Amino acid sequence: MRPDLRQRRRGRELALQALYGASQRARNPIDTLDELPGWALASETSRDFALTLLERMQQHADEIDRRIASVVRNWELRRMARVDDCILRLGTCELFAFPDIPAAVSINEAIELAKKYSTEQSGRFVNGILDAIASETAASERKP
Repeated sequence: MRPDLRQRRRGRELALQALYGASQRARNPIDTLDELPGWALASETSRDFALTLLERMQQHADEIDRRIASVVRNWELRRMARVDDCILRLGTCELFAFPDIPAAVSINEAIELAKKYSTEQSGRFVNGILDAIASETAASERKP
């Protein structure tokens, strides 16, 4: 894996850890970044990407919620595993707030996070939801 891709992957992990930890304590995830065990050891590129991802996620929180809710049918979002919810929020943010990252890369990275930090079935679950969001996003962008 190229160094820049590895550093972005580490940034995603840091963002996920901050988002998950903050959700457990009702705090702003950005305020928890420097408390993460790996924060000081991470490269500047990884830290910058994590911070940018969390900032854009907060800026677009309503849009992220709307996009996830539009594809999650017959499922209450509050019943979703917290870590899966965090991964979906980060992945959804990447899909529309980071146009320089191909959708396939964002989806694959979210799947890898789900496999590493959640259950055996979470990778497929995250893939299905993000793929539907990416398809919906692409279709809406094609409309005149």
